[in-house]
Amino acid sequence: MANLAVGQGGLNVVSPSAVLVSGGLDSAILVGALVCGGVDVHPLYVRSGFVWEAEELEALRGYLKAIAAPSLRALIVLDEPVADLLPGHWSVNGQGVPDAESPDEAVYLPGRNVLLLAKAILWCHLNGVGSVCLGTLSSNPFSDATADFFDGYARAVNHAIGGQVQVVRPFAHLHKQDVMRLGASLPLELSFSCIRPVGGRHCGRCNKCAERRRAFADSGIRDRTRYAADSMSPLA
Repeated sequence: MANLAVGQGGLNVVSPSAVLVSGGLDSAILVGALVCGGVDVHPLYVRSGFVWEAEELEALRGYLKAIAAPSLRALIVLDEPVADLLPGHWSVNGQGVPDAESPDEAVYLPGRNVLLLAKAILWCHLNGVGSVCLGTLSSNPFSDATADFFDGYARAVNHAIGGQVQVVRPFAHLHKQDVMRLGASLPLELSFSCIRPVGGRHCGRCNKCAERRRAFADSGIRDRTRYAADSMSPLA
């Protein structure tokens, strides 16, 4: 596995720790950086019934296999269906998926971190793992990605279960380019960001594919992702 300069990134995470992984760039890099830094990592994937999850989970398994190390534990998949909360939403029916021209707000999933963290904190508490990490960046614009939210929510859940699980955001002080450069030596082409997969590949035209392309371009890292379409024109 690549030797990342984790110490220079300021990723002060106590071992062992769980990491909420989605298969995307930020969480993929976070797992790789922590494992390389000697942290025992339990990757947690929460399956909610979104249209992209089969491809995302398959890609995640491939990525974790590629960075395998003694400190990387087996992937844990937890189920938390949301179709009853989001009837008719594009994330569960695949209709009207936000395209490359859409704003970041278009891909907001209501209460996403509320649901993810409830499951993750409880898993950590029941399995003797002291912290759960997320790859949230300093530029995340959503209300459930603020320091106040994470601190307050962790206190509430821990109070409810008599726990002491910490919610840690090692990338909270970093921008996308910083994170990309931190993980430049990782097999990032195996990560998965698409919300409208085509034939098991990134579609190349959705909001998240556009964000992925920009991340590689802005950080000066070659994008080896296999896209189904080269164009970022609106989705059909």
